[in-house]
Amino acid sequence: MSCSVPRRAAALAVLCAMSLMIVLDSTIVAVALPDIQRELGFSPAGVSWVVNAYLLAFAGLLLLAGRLGDLLGAWRVFLAGLGVFVLASLLCGLATSAGLLIAGRFLQGAGGAFAAAVVLGMIVRLYPSPRPQARALGIYSFTQAGGAALGFVVGGVLTDALGWPVIFLINVPIGIAVWFFGRGVLPREPGLGLGAGLDLPGAALITAGLALGVYAITRTGSPEALTPATATGAAALILIAGFLVRQHAAPQPLIPLRLLGRGWLLRANAVVVLVFATGMGFQFVNALFVQQVMGYDALGTGLAFLPTPIVIGVVSLFVAARLTGRFGPRPVLIAGLATLLAGLLLLSRIPAQPTYLIDMLPPLTVMGLGIGVTIPSIVMLAMAGAAPSETGMVSGFSNTAQQTGGALGLSVLAAVAAARASTSSAPTPTAELHAGYTLAFLVAAGFVLTALILTATLLRHAPRSSAPPTEPVAVATA
Repeated sequence: MSCSVPRRAAALAVLCAMSLMIVLDSTIVAVALPDIQRELGFSPAGVSWVVNAYLLAFAGLLLLAGRLGDLLGAWRVFLAGLGVFVLASLLCGLATSAGLLIAGRFLQGAGGAFAAAVVLGMIVRLYPSPRPQARALGIYSFTQAGGAALGFVVGGVLTDALGWPVIFLINVPIGIAVWFFGRGVLPREPGLGLGAGLDLPGAALITAGLALGVYAITRTGSPEALTPATATGAAALILIAGFLVRQHAAPQPLIPLRLLGRGWLLRANAVVVLVFATGMGFQFVNALFVQQVMGYDALGTGLAFLPTPIVIGVVSLFVAARLTGRFGPRPVLIAGLATLLAGLLLLSRIPAQPTYLIDMLPPLTVMGLGIGVTIPSIVMLAMAGAAPSETGMVSGFSNTAQQTGGALGLSVLAAVAAARASTSSAPTPTAELHAGYTLAFLVAAGFVLTALILTATLLRHAPRSSAPPTEPVAVATA
């Protein structure tokens, strides 16, 4: 049957609910790390694997998961990923040792990758027209930004009141409800079939290459890990090069080289990398600034962040779609990037003894305005030109760019802040930290400026899909 408006809205709610769970999980875990380290006996270096195990599996499997979505049907891959994520969350919550928790986090990352890889493609298929698509992607971006900020608040409250296992166990009832609801409303489009091409050697090469690459990026901010990070990065490049050679020779490649040869796809996702490097890096650095320079605790930090997702929600839900429908995604992206740049430049000039209402709130509000229109428009441009049979692959590619950008932003901005603070001649430790974080804000502004230049010069004419995705979308009956 054709997909009615209520069913489309219900399907979108399911997709966004899973995306919200993934984002919440990452920020909640960050808040709970000190308690996890203490109770499970992690070493100072070992506790980073609570984050890294998830990130490696998530980043490494996105391209494979996106391709499987095209072959088997996106709804099957999404529900399978959601199921693995829920079971892994249960394992994490019941873990009594460091090894069990790391194993659970790896499985969580794998499940999250399979669910997240097909989300953008499913949204594009549900809403093929520009204005409804912009609105749907605005809702999606709001769940991403809102979840990131909400995670600090929820993580602090749950960890302090009930203990760290609850941050994982809470995913179980929510995930089960989303799974059963999604089973009834998600579009059940048939896939191309495994006979259309699943290159297992290529999948192994690209999964290992991306995982090692992201690990190398996350370790570059640590001076003592520079040599192993360099070696790991070199190994990642060799594996990715081997993947490209394999795709050229494989009779049924995992990712057709014609896709990787599309200039628009590569240029648009270069902007995606820069935008998400800015967003994730800023979130991390600003959280440290608020705690270490302004003296806020974990809960206060989360509350300090709330104006940004509120503004993002208002803009993405009620403004971005209208602007995109009237002017197109590229002009809206340019305006959003310019606004985001202004917010970061304001933050880079924040005084050493700031007040929240005067010095912090205005830049956060400006950044919320910028992010609220930037994320939906760049996602639309990154997905432009994808045929219906390619949306899973292109969605997985874009999600990989997002994760790579996030890891790059965290690593670079953290390293910049630490290096500047260590060489600062400021009179107090707090002033040294201030010098480091404000320089990191300036570097983040450089990311945005580069994205703005690329958008203005290289993203001029979006391609059209090779096959119009306007056919009715089939859905399951309840």
